[in-house]
Amino acid sequence: MKQLVLVFIGGGFGSTLRFLIGKQFTTDSYHFPWGTFTVNLIGSFIIGTVFGYILVKHKVSNELFVFLVAGFCGGFTTFSAFTHESISFLKAGQTNLFLSYLLSSIILGLFCVWLGYIVSTKLI
Repeated sequence: MKQLVLVFIGGGFGSTLRFLIGKQFTTDSYHFPWGTFTVNLIGSFIIGTVFGYILVKHKVSNELFVFLVAGFCGGFTTFSAFTHESISFLKAGQTNLFLSYLLSSIILGLFCVWLGYIVSTKLI
């Protein structure tokens, strides 16, 4: 039950922050979705940092892990918005925008996880 509460609270914080960041960007199906893109990259970096810190330092409690990864990052990042926006580009015939969004999200997302891992294992 305690883990569910931690996921709930972390998810609330993550979702609220995602909403606030998303409001800073105006988007529609004809423009690059910078809000979703930004939160997904930040979330990838956070997850990489948390996993790297856990693997090296082993000093993160299970509660903090659940709060940060399942709760905060789960609420903060948004795969469903990413896939919806991607399909919207295809439906609108914007193949170049679809491919650039898809590839940049995947490649830079992986890079951010790796960067977070490196930061947490080498610098912290």
